[in-house]
Amino acid sequence: MEGRKRSLVSGGKLVVKPKYKHGLSSSQIHSLSAVCEALIPCIPTNGNLNSNDTNGKLLHHSYYLSSASHPPFPDETAELIVKRGIPKAVVVVSLVLKLLSTRLGTLLLCGGASLDWKWPFLHKFSELSVSKREAILQKWSRGTLLLPLRTVFFMLKLTCFYTFFSLTDEKGQNPAWESIGYHVEQVENSADSGEERPLDKGIVETENQADETTLKQSLIHKGLQVTDNTKDNTINIQCDVVIVGSGCGGGVAAAVLAEAGLKVVVVEKGHYFTAQDYTGLEGPSMNELYASGGIFSTQDGKIILLAGSTVGGGSAVNWSASIRTPDHVLEEWSKEKKIPMFGGEEYQSAMDRVWRRIGVTEMCEQEGIQNQVLRKGCEKVGLKVEGVARNSTEGHYCGSCGYGCRRGDKKGTDSTWLVDAVDKGAVILTGCKADKFVVESDGSGKRCKGVIATVESSNISKKVQIEAKASVAACGALYTPPLLISSGLKNKNVGRNLHLHPVLFAWGYFPESESQLQGKSFEGGIITSINKVMIQGEANFSTIIETAGLGPASYAVFLPWVGGQDMKERMAKYSRTAMLFALIRDEGSGEVREEGKITYKFHELDQKHLEAGLRQTLRILIGAGAAEVGTFQSDGQRLECRGIKEEDVEEFLKTVVAAGGPASGGKYWNLYASAHQMSSCRMGVDEREGAVDGNGESWEAKGLYVCDGSVLPTAIGVNPMITIESTAYCISTRIAHSLNQI
Repeated sequence: MEGRKRSLVSGGKLVVKPKYKHGLSSSQIHSLSAVCEALIPCIPTNGNLNSNDTNGKLLHHSYYLSSASHPPFPDETAELIVKRGIPKAVVVVSLVLKLLSTRLGTLLLCGGASLDWKWPFLHKFSELSVSKREAILQKWSRGTLLLPLRTVFFMLKLTCFYTFFSLTDEKGQNPAWESIGYHVEQVENSADSGEERPLDKGIVETENQADETTLKQSLIHKGLQVTDNTKDNTINIQCDVVIVGSGCGGGVAAAVLAEAGLKVVVVEKGHYFTAQDYTGLEGPSMNELYASGGIFSTQDGKIILLAGSTVGGGSAVNWSASIRTPDHVLEEWSKEKKIPMFGGEEYQSAMDRVWRRIGVTEMCEQEGIQNQVLRKGCEKVGLKVEGVARNSTEGHYCGSCGYGCRRGDKKGTDSTWLVDAVDKGAVILTGCKADKFVVESDGSGKRCKGVIATVESSNISKKVQIEAKASVAACGALYTPPLLISSGLKNKNVGRNLHLHPVLFAWGYFPESESQLQGKSFEGGIITSINKVMIQGEANFSTIIETAGLGPASYAVFLPWVGGQDMKERMAKYSRTAMLFALIRDEGSGEVREEGKITYKFHELDQKHLEAGLRQTLRILIGAGAAEVGTFQSDGQRLECRGIKEEDVEEFLKTVVAAGGPASGGKYWNLYASAHQMSSCRMGVDEREGAVDGNGESWEAKGLYVCDGSVLPTAIGVNPMITIESTAYCISTRIAHSLNQI
């Protein structure tokens, strides 16, 4: 068994200062520290703390006196900005910080607030009082004349808040957590760290290889034919099928094709973790398990995108919701889009097969407080609420599956389909990123001959070339299109028609002293109930309401900032704040043709559906007995519910809108989220309508298939795991039949 190198341990140390690589000057860091202090300031308590015990008072006292300007938060924030920010935005933020370190620059960006009657009359940003700095940031957050400043504010706020609430010490603790009522759940894991992991039989973790020689030996040991290509300086691997990606699409394809007797190689840029590796720590887990560490957005900063990037892909970190493809969606795809696969017994049988293999259960023994809120609220206001099946046991009570299931209960592809695949001889290469598919002319057209990939390890300079009879792109809807374009594909549908299931959140505060609901918001199964929003005049639902699993740092990112004290008070209520969201089946679409660069445009119907869903979400929270409810709109929109009249609720709901993101010109704005990305290489009846045909095969290159969420003809309107796996099952079964006929 190969030795492990990675584990999801503490993301930083609050005491020992590491060597930083952000490249910002000391004057820029000084300006950033002043910004951080205004965002999360020290708040004198003067003994006014609500706590029944001395220790609780000390904890709260420490929390309110803490500031994001204290080391190492400014440097850690700078690291996050440079590492995860959109490059153009990083340049602008860097320039703003540089200007704020000078008096004239501060005058330019902050106006009269930088002036004083006393010497030196004109001050740098860091020389201003905290209250003045806070007022300047408030102006930036709602400014419309200098829109880049609003975007700069958003980026600074996002990275500062995320750092402050996720950074941990050597013991995996954050100083603010106890005061906001948060703790990482202790989970006993009986697995011996020395015992074989489920995929060890077939996995080659390239980061553990000392050099090219040991890599070749490891590959040969797994049963692969390996040779050196001195001409191209590559390590050549022979197989029947190469699959790029190991998530819902790639994992299923690997199992089906290996079962058919084909030699399969899976290329995965992420790394392999099992239950005993997971820590539940938000910061390091997001960094290792998600694309761009979960700090990933559309180019305008409007939508935060969550996409798994580990062995198992999104199935390793999703929230377990297992929902069959709605009948009206299948009818649309088979009849209107003319894709026969979705209209018959083949697809229904595939869903049944997927359902069984990933151990879906339809009952839940105990629901967490957020799902109790959704059920109670729906019942109170007369709305239908349904249970959500999960790919876990009925007793699975885990609120941190978004950071990997520490109980090993959730059945992602890493513990199901990929295990089946390696049992049949498949090999998985981790830490290996595909550069391009090898597409060549063969006389009758173009054919894909395999893939070229780069090994992450600095010990290995040679690229890997995997030669195969069939090649499968299963990198997900955000990464498959750029890979196909870099391989020379020209079809206009590659990278377009991207659907995101945009989400807006709402919250309700349920004080323990006023509510019979027990538990903390971060405890229990994340999604176990659902409400489908029916809009008058529409035959089918286009909006659903579900519960969210946001750790403190992620919650703080979406939290509207209207001032330092308000922020600390809001975060102090975190553990008893229920977070629900409205998700739409979007008509609007986006584009991703270059890795990391995503654009998206809403359709007017999307705004309508989001507003209807958000208003219904608030009604549900109020019906469940929330003391206070609100949205995540930038002005801190909220409503005190104690003793409120129905007409006052309706007046408040009229003010609830799906306002644009930070780069929009509106007075107020929302930050959207997306955890489901689809359709960017959609199936089509011909090459004008789709990037691939009804078998998932490229119209341009024979032997090149797409087998992930990007092939779905449209958005589906519900959690897509079952749909993606069922579609992958059908496509890979057809690939197997095709290859066995050769």
